[in-house]
Amino acid sequence: MGRKTAPPTPALEELLKSLGENIRLARLRRRISTTMLAERAGMVRNTLRAIERGDSGVTIGAYASVLFCLGLEKDLLLIGKDDPLGRKLQDAGLTHTRKRVSRQDKK
Repeated sequence: MGRKTAPPTPALEELLKSLGENIRLARLRRRISTTMLAERAGMVRNTLRAIERGDSGVTIGAYASVLFCLGLEKDLLLIGKDDPLGRKLQDAGLTHTRKRVSRQDKK
C-alpha cells in the first residue's frame, strides 16, 4: 500500500496545474504526440496525461523524466535556487542547527 500524504492546498494545486499546462505546451510546440513522449519517458499515456493535468499523485521522478525528454531538465536546477526568505533568515541569524554530541563526549 502506498504512503499517504496530506492533500495539496488549493494554491499548490494551481501551481501544479500551471506546471502541467507548461509541459503540455512544450510538447505541442515540439509536435510530439502523447504516445511518443510517454514511450520516450518510459511511462504509459495515462501517467503523461496526469502530468499534463498537474496531478499531485504523480512522482517527481516522472515529471523529471518528461522534462528530460523535452530537453527541459535544466529547469529543475532553478527550483529553490533563489531563496529570498532563507537568505533573510540566514542574515538575521535565525537559522539554528543543533550540534550533535558524540557518544564519547557524553562519557
